[in-house]
Amino acid sequence: MFEALGGDVLKVPVTGSAVLRGGGDWRPSDTPGFWVKPLVEDADAGVRTWLMKSDPGANSALHSHGEIEQIYVLEGQFSDAEASYGPGDFIVRAPGAPHLTTCEAGSLSLVIYSPDARSRA
Repeated sequence: MFEALGGDVLKVPVTGSAVLRGGGDWRPSDTPGFWVKPLVEDADAGVRTWLMKSDPGANSALHSHGEIEQIYVLEGQFSDAEASYGPGDFIVRAPGAPHLTTCEAGSLSLVIYSPDARSRA
């Protein structure tokens, strides 16, 4: 049984499943040229799942996240100080890992942020 249907952004259901039909609108991120479409945002569960797209020529400054960051590249290409990534590439970063992003031609990725359970032990 579905706990939630529809809406703009989902929370992690307590039981069952939740479905987001069609997703919400693209929203500007804190960094110009990067856009997010939140799919799941649940502070209580510590989880965020977004589609993220970048405009051609978009760049982010060196930054880090307090969570595990997982990125699956769907379209286009982007680079950081370590490598360039394209469709089908999967990147996982440790909490606090510094990185930047350079996107010459634009990209679309699925991005998942989650807590590091090892830090709670």
